[in-house]
Amino acid sequence: MFVQVIEGVVADEAAVHAAVERWQRDVAPGADGWIGGTYGVADDGTFVGVVRFATERQARANDARPEQRSRWREFEALFAGPVVIRGCSDVTLLLGGEPDHAGFVQVIEGRVHDPARLRSVVARSAPLLSRLRPDVLGATLAIDAHGRFTETVAFTTQAEARAAESLQPPPEARRLIDAELALMDDIRYLDLPRPWFASHR
Repeated sequence: MFVQVIEGVVADEAAVHAAVERWQRDVAPGADGWIGGTYGVADDGTFVGVVRFATERQARANDARPEQRSRWREFEALFAGPVVIRGCSDVTLLLGGEPDHAGFVQVIEGRVHDPARLRSVVARSAPLLSRLRPDVLGATLAIDAHGRFTETVAFTTQAEARAAESLQPPPEARRLIDAELALMDDIRYLDLPRPWFASHR
């Protein structure tokens, strides 16, 4: 899998949502390899889009399509400043990825020292997470060639996520959390309280 992360500040969440829906209607049917996307705007106005393709080649081919370029120019105009786009070919799905019925998504981003070790810790966390956190529906960890990572975690609801976060994790879970955090720098959390989703039908 290949993931494109799109991030920037927007002034009008509704306009951005409508633009994504137009892309899904008009451009997505011809986007070979497109799997789906998770989108949302944080309370500070930061938009995050995590778009999934089967391969990097297919994602790049879609970028070159005239209809994609036209839609992108319209979409880019909705941002209040620069737009950051990161391509990630190192992608790990946890608990099935990002279910489209999640009511809340948290985005965690930063830099990872050892991607292979982080993938190992994340994989070991999956069975424990499934047992201890029924509010977590899935997650995707995407790492680019420079070691920048974007982890998107899908929850049932924001209220259930906050309630579970307030509980003290058992020692085994605490060790895995600490091991994961020790591999990361420059961590930033972005909460998407009104996420929306698109997927290939």
